Amino acid sequence: MQSFAMVNGAPFNKLPDDLYIPPDALEVLLDTFEGPLDLLLYLIRRQNLDIVNIPIAQITHQYIAYIQIMGELNLELAAEYLVMAALLAEIKSRMLLPRQPDAEEDEEDPRATLIRRLQEYELIKNAAEEIDQLPRIERDIFEVGVDVSTLKNVEQNLPDIQLKEMLLAFQDVLKRVEQLSHHQITKEPLSVRERMSTILENLKGADSLLFSQLFIRKEGRHGVVVSFLAILELSKERLIDIIQSEPFAEIRVRTAGTAGS
Repeated sequence: MQSFAMVNGAPFNKLPDDLYIPPDALEVLLDTFEGPLDLLLYLIRRQNLDIVNIPIAQITHQYIAYIQIMGELNLELAAEYLVMAALLAEIKSRMLLPRQPDAEEDEEDPRATLIRRLQEYELIKNAAEEIDQLPRIERDIFEVGVDVSTLKNVEQNLPDIQLKEMLLAFQDVLKRVEQLSHHQITKEPLSVRERMSTILENLKGADSLLFSQLFIRKEGRHGVVVSFLAILELSKERLIDIIQSEPFAEIRVRTAGTAGS
């Protein structure tokens, strides 16, 4: 007789006469299976049997033994479990009946319909198990909300730009100009004031420009010096801001008062 419980490692086959267990207390046994097909699939998997070649007599015996145990424990059996037991018994009897030799090729295997149902159920069950393994919100993944309303008025503290960094940037511009200067050209004297106006005009409509964009390379070394002086004068008169987004980043220039735009 198959034991229905283990007590201290020993099989427990009989309920005590003086112990009453309400039927609802044992309904958890039914939660293991979601229906008769699930029970059949469990019996087949447990013994590593081939679904396509089910030993119907063996499976029928095990299936009926299982529902008999549930009946002994006063568990309410769903009607579909009993229908499956009747179907298994019918298939078993059909396979035991002798068949005519000339009709063996045309007659369908009595297990065919059951096998198809089991195969379809196994596909669905495997897919459901795979889906259950996917990360699920509120089980494996939890949403995190961040209140950004208080960050609207937070201003980024830009690093202070030292004169040394300005001179290094100016030196880099000079090197580029020298690489492009191949001959001497006589030019009219350049005005720092005019260059200041030109720089302010170039900054109109732009959020900011790179420091190197304010120099006209074709003017040569003299033009670069005039542009550098114009930038320093504009900064001194607080008409432009010289900014750097982070340490060692390229220097940029913008019109004063456009930080919030």
